Amino acid sequence: MNTEQLIEHLSADVPRVTGHALAHRIGLGIVGGCLGTLVLVCAVLGVRPDLQVAIHGFAFWVKLVYTLTLGIGAAHAISQLARPIPGSLRSLWLLVLPVLIVAGIGGGELSRTPSAQWMAMWLGRSWRVCPLLVLTLAAPVFAGLLWSFRKLAPTRLRAAGATAGLSAGAWAATLYGLHCPEESAIFILTWYSLGILLAAGTGALLGPRLLRW
Repeated sequence: MNTEQLIEHLSADVPRVTGHALAHRIGLGIVGGCLGTLVLVCAVLGVRPDLQVAIHGFAFWVKLVYTLTLGIGAAHAISQLARPIPGSLRSLWLLVLPVLIVAGIGGGELSRTPSAQWMAMWLGRSWRVCPLLVLTLAAPVFAGLLWSFRKLAPTRLRAAGATAGLSAGAWAATLYGLHCPEESAIFILTWYSLGILLAAGTGALLGPRLLRW
């Protein structure tokens, strides 16, 4: 059997893969992980009692859009890293935009607030636990993305792990917002972002070990 015959033999029974298979696989991992995180938020932390009122406020939507944008952007980067030959990661620079926008909103809040109240606005009531809770809640989403990678072929394992952690942290922060009553943009920018970065760092550490194939 020559090389051409071997290639034909190996490719004879390969099932056809649709163009959306990659996005579908990653999406399933994220959705499955988010369901696990949602259960944790509702069963362990509890949904904030004033949620129906909060959803009508500007601050709630700033928090939601900020974390959702990071989660979607990181998920797109995952799709680029899930291939043996990674695509471009230049789109990750777009994630700077929501950070700058929230920073601008936070600066506006500070300008309208007496300086004596700045520290209270920045720390809120939960700054000590917020990043750690986001990191903990990211675990189910990260596990879902690990499941997604089982049928994919990443080669830049540390970058893939970091991006998966970033996405997991952002989706976890989105769901954590159903519990967290903090509304200051400067709080969100600092402590939510720290939790998301901790998840990204954890993913970078675990990626080479857990994503190896």
